[in-house]
Amino acid sequence: MFTLDRTIALLERTPAALAAWLEPLPDEWTRTNEGADTFSAYDVVGHLIHGEKTDWIVRARIILEQGQARPFDRYDRFAQSRESAGKSLTELLEEFSRLRQANLATLRGWNLGDQDLARRGTHPILGTVTLRQLLATWAAHDLTHLHQIARVMAHQYRGEVGPWTAFLGVLQCQGHSAPA
Repeated sequence: MFTLDRTIALLERTPAALAAWLEPLPDEWTRTNEGADTFSAYDVVGHLIHGEKTDWIVRARIILEQGQARPFDRYDRFAQSRESAGKSLTELLEEFSRLRQANLATLRGWNLGDQDLARRGTHPILGTVTLRQLLATWAAHDLTHLHQIARVMAHQYRGEVGPWTAFLGVLQCQGHSAPA
């Protein structure tokens, strides 16, 4: 069940979880992906940064200030390939942490109530959405990408684990993509 406090509790932990997990792994772990148009762990961190800059709080502000009168801008789910160029994973993790901390401070500062959370906006593909749905999706989005990182990294050992593959669910998952 959605509560704002519960959602924030998860969102504030993602940067530290990623830093603990990915730093200082060699590039072989963090730069490997599942093929064309898929993300490595490095790409995921860049994608999360782009979301902090252009998605969650930006869209929440549109809902709060303009409602359904202004549809959200479409999200560029591959922007990180341009924006992360030349940056180390450490730099990306630090940037993500800073941006997430600032966005959560903004979210807390709004002192949202149930009426605010029920306010509606317009997603360019999905149509009418509520602020509650947007914020719940933010948390689920983090969890999706944590799962994706685990899958991409585990896949590197798919051929090495032999018959145990049958017992390792993370090796059974297939990559997918969807617009945000």
